Amino acid sequence: MTESALRIVPLGGLGEIGKNMMVLDSGEDIVVIDAGVMFPGEEIPGVDLIIPDISYLLENQQRVRGILITHGHEDHIGALPYILRELHVPVYAPGLAHGLISVKLHEHKSLRQAKIHRIQPGQEIKLGRIRAHFFRVCHSIPDAMGIALDTPLGMVVHTGDFKFDHTPVDGKSSDITKLASLGAQGVFLLMSDSTYAELEGYTPSEQVVGETLDRVIANASGRVIVATFASLISRVQQVINASLKCDRHVCVVGRSMVDTVNMALKMGYLQAPEGLLVRADQLRRLPLNQVSIVTTGAQGEPTSALVRMANGDHQQINILPGDTVVVSATAIPGNERTVSKTIDNLFRRGAKVLYDKLDRVHVHGHASREELKIMVKLTNPKFFVPVHGQYRHLALHADLARSMGVSKENAFLLEDGDILELTEESGKIVGRALSGPTYVDGLDAWDMDSMVLRDRRTLARDGFIVVILAVDKRAGRIIGKPEVISSGFVDPEESQDLLDKTREWLAKELDHGDEGKQEWEFLQAKVKNSLSRYLYDVTHRRPMILPVAVEV
Repeated sequence: MTESALRIVPLGGLGEIGKNMMVLDSGEDIVVIDAGVMFPGEEIPGVDLIIPDISYLLENQQRVRGILITHGHEDHIGALPYILRELHVPVYAPGLAHGLISVKLHEHKSLRQAKIHRIQPGQEIKLGRIRAHFFRVCHSIPDAMGIALDTPLGMVVHTGDFKFDHTPVDGKSSDITKLASLGAQGVFLLMSDSTYAELEGYTPSEQVVGETLDRVIANASGRVIVATFASLISRVQQVINASLKCDRHVCVVGRSMVDTVNMALKMGYLQAPEGLLVRADQLRRLPLNQVSIVTTGAQGEPTSALVRMANGDHQQINILPGDTVVVSATAIPGNERTVSKTIDNLFRRGAKVLYDKLDRVHVHGHASREELKIMVKLTNPKFFVPVHGQYRHLALHADLARSMGVSKENAFLLEDGDILELTEESGKIVGRALSGPTYVDGLDAWDMDSMVLRDRRTLARDGFIVVILAVDKRAGRIIGKPEVISSGFVDPEESQDLLDKTREWLAKELDHGDEGKQEWEFLQAKVKNSLSRYLYDVTHRRPMILPVAVEV
């Protein structure tokens, strides 16, 4: 890498939705933008979160100056507790994101000393030879920011997640004046949100949802239950405002929702009159038509409050005929089935359910095509990299930028791990960085080749067989026939014949007459290898095999 080059290295968020992390490497200094998570699908059993692989940063950690956060959504901040264990650098975040991160790190007691700095729009951060300026953008969470980075090669603008909403709930619009000013000065590189590059026109304003909630809450004869993201503070404020007009009390349900709302109230991001908010244990004293509930579970998460209500196993709230349930979210790709199942269960319990296909109960927080054009026009960049989206979103956004005047050779389609090297006049992909997913289960983290995950996939797909062997403690020989127990492989009752034949076959396979003592490690390997081949020949499946010795 030459001194006059700038490297752009996405470690997450390009070619996928989630775990956003972008690296700018100017030679002497490395700056990281965002550190998010992605939530696993059913094909990855027993995994809580997926975070970026930070091998590139650990190899160069002496040059990493800090992590800049655009906003407080999980796909932009969720990986910090795990990354900061290994990468000891300062984090700079807008106010609400700072609060959310602080709560998150407090739960990880070993990280309470992490350096998290709160920043304001317009504030400048010096990171070696790079100077970062934060500017306000509209999104579905307060305090969302874009970042302008003054690098040795020129100005780099990262939009973060954004849209141009002229009537936002908090009254704070995207800073178009700042963007125009940056464009007038000259933008070397624009990295712009691509999530909704497929949608024509403009993204509707949050005001539309407020009007819908006003109408729904005013007309409901019973309780109104609104499910949304815990971080969607603007939606919570809209429910509070609509409920206040109709003399309804508001109850917040779901641990993450309660924590976020309490923090937002303390920091002034939410406004609620004294006495409006009530606890779940106070709801029984109130008439049904005086209750609004805000809860988690809009994505059908199995342990969320809404899903528990839909399944009839929530400790404090049961769905009643006459309840109106508003699912105020769009299903994240991969969650469609669980969301549909939750909505079906709510209908089964007699609720009236409103969701995006029936009413305007949610608008997304990302720019549609006309707004993306405005961003390119305002900044007038020399180079362009679409970020945050699946590959089709990136490809469509790159084409759109070219249609707005960015030269064909200066618009780059990157995926996670690509290393784009830019000079004053040109750019090219010069290599690959490690960027595979890192899987988190509790306090443990594994890479994609982990033996633990391979075992879990095998268990989920083919089940397992336990082989119990009675072993003579002194002679080291197997006594009698082995016991074979199946779990998740074949039905023990319907396939008893298979298990009996397996037991007989294995007994013959292990019968070595009066041979001397055999080591347990040898017997264990022999059982695994020979039984695996036998079962595959018979069933064409490979269950996990667990030999167990009982010494007698």
